[in-house]
Amino acid sequence: MNILASGSHPDDIEIGCSGTLIKDSQQGHDVFLLVITRGEKGGEAEARQEEQIKAAEIMGAKDVFWGGFTDTELLDRANEIIHLIESYIEKIQPNFIFVNFFDDTHQDHRTVNRSVLSAARYVRNVMFYEVPTTNNFTPNIFVDIGSVFELKLKALEAHSSQVMKTNIPDLSIIDIARSSAHFRGVQGRVPLAEGFVSERLFINID
Repeated sequence: MNILASGSHPDDIEIGCSGTLIKDSQQGHDVFLLVITRGEKGGEAEARQEEQIKAAEIMGAKDVFWGGFTDTELLDRANEIIHLIESYIEKIQPNFIFVNFFDDTHQDHRTVNRSVLSAARYVRNVMFYEVPTTNNFTPNIFVDIGSVFELKLKALEAHSSQVMKTNIPDLSIIDIARSSAHFRGVQGRVPLAEGFVSERLFINID
């Protein structure tokens, strides 16, 4: 099975769905990452790109693709982003796509969500993940990440320039990841989970 996870910036995918992707990789599925910008508004672009590559290795991703767009300036380039995503969908033929939830305070997240929805209109399984800037997120799918949670944290720690950039004093992205995993775990009736909202989820019942 081929899985494509898309994020607007380095570390979006890690906070939102890396536990699930790690499990997929461990089960022998091919995981691909598409990062639309290098996150240069939040740090040095080359450093953030290197951090993303390290995190992808921890997750067991097969490859990382880069959109080459400018951080915080995606809104007026949605058509180009759609065409880019379409090209990777054609190349990868993903069975599952993961992307940011549409209700988000960051304009890049909203733009990439809409772009993926358009580009992935014929993909059977499309799932939305949450990040700290997400609003009104009520998951209807839960994935138990207890067995891979420490690897998820290592993937997040690989983004060393971003760990403390939460805009909340003395709170790290690791703290947020732990809290979120416990909260979604309670909702999913396991100790640690990631939650998703499904745009489409195809279940084949024989």
